[in-house]
Amino acid sequence: MTSALRRTLGWLYPGLKVKRWLALLTVGLAAVSFGTLLIANLRVFELIGPLGGPRRAPMVGALAALLGLFLVAISLRQLVRSVACALHPEADSRLVDLMLNQRRLQGGPRVAAIGGGTGLSTLLRGLKAFTTNLTAVATVADDGGSSGRLRADMGVPAPGDIRNCLVALADSEPLMTELLQYRFNGQSGGLNGHSFGNLLIAALTEITGDFEQAIREASRVLAIRGRVLPPTAEPVTICAKMTDGSVVRGESAVTGAGKQIDYVYMDPPGPRAVAEVIRAIEEADLIVVGPGSTFTSVIPNFLVPEVAEAVRGAHAIKVFVCNIMTQPGETTGFSAADHVRAIQRHTGEVPFDYVLLNSAPVDDGVLRKYRATGADLVEPDYTEVARMGLIPVRAELVSLSPDGWVRHDPEAVAAKLMELLEERAPVLV
Repeated sequence: MTSALRRTLGWLYPGLKVKRWLALLTVGLAAVSFGTLLIANLRVFELIGPLGGPRRAPMVGALAALLGLFLVAISLRQLVRSVACALHPEADSRLVDLMLNQRRLQGGPRVAAIGGGTGLSTLLRGLKAFTTNLTAVATVADDGGSSGRLRADMGVPAPGDIRNCLVALADSEPLMTELLQYRFNGQSGGLNGHSFGNLLIAALTEITGDFEQAIREASRVLAIRGRVLPPTAEPVTICAKMTDGSVVRGESAVTGAGKQIDYVYMDPPGPRAVAEVIRAIEEADLIVVGPGSTFTSVIPNFLVPEVAEAVRGAHAIKVFVCNIMTQPGETTGFSAADHVRAIQRHTGEVPFDYVLLNSAPVDDGVLRKYRATGADLVEPDYTEVARMGLIPVRAELVSLSPDGWVRHDPEAVAAKLMELLEERAPVLV
């Protein structure tokens, strides 16, 4: 028996709850066919004998056809429901809503989001409500914590930012999301401090022999809306030259150096880009850069030469989502224009057209907490941004995390990005 025939006969296996509806569908189709023949007044009226002869054949045929159509409709409805309920637990109560929403998302704009850290995962939570044609490009140069240890021990690219993006795009049960984010604390031995999601990605990399394939398999487990890709699959290290001339290696060391950064670079330089990332950028309707740590999350993606070239040549709308707060040891005292200049210095030209800036106030108590750590509000210097040939866009984007830290509001950011895309839609046609 061929595999195709075996799969076909598999629909008749016990427990699928489809055989009864297939039988009903067969009866309905037979009734429709028989009724159609009677309506056409073919000589089949002789088959119905005492039911009325040739005069009443069209009427009997119409009734048979209507009954058949009703049976077909019922059987198809139940067949679809049986299959859908097996695949999605909520389908029984709101199948139509789920189907309409899925079709809407599948027809959404093609978006490429480039960044890393908490900022990118926050952005993705908002964007996934508008489209499944979403590609997140997350840096893999982290060398701290669990990611850094896995890089050193197993030689895999840092999975931390990838894991956060996968969780942000997940359409799975909350327990699965919690599991991926679970961190082993207080245990003795090698597990202490590791994230379960990082271990999963590292294990899948070992099993498949390929970091990109490992991410695809993790994406399937979480049933994510969209896809997550690294800009490069090669193990790279972020290095920084400080304004005092010293050189620092590693993302965590760059952030914790306590010195002003002059510029950052990759070691080894010029890593090869992931081909799917380049295609996603070239085909995108919207490219979003940031938010995230400017020197250690955003710029590293553009230090992959093919990524920088693809963004420059793309015809999509390109928007930079500026950070709301500065980052101690990295962007201390930076205004919005300073963030743009930092990116421009590393890319040769500004790789976006719009700069999305927060216009909402931040509570004084929250600001005091930030200022105690050396951070402050990023000054939204709209005029200076405009002088650079960019279009500043103001919006109220602030939300607070449960522990009282400032975050971008995912829904507000995504809604503003979609608004910009709609405004430019006639130009893109």
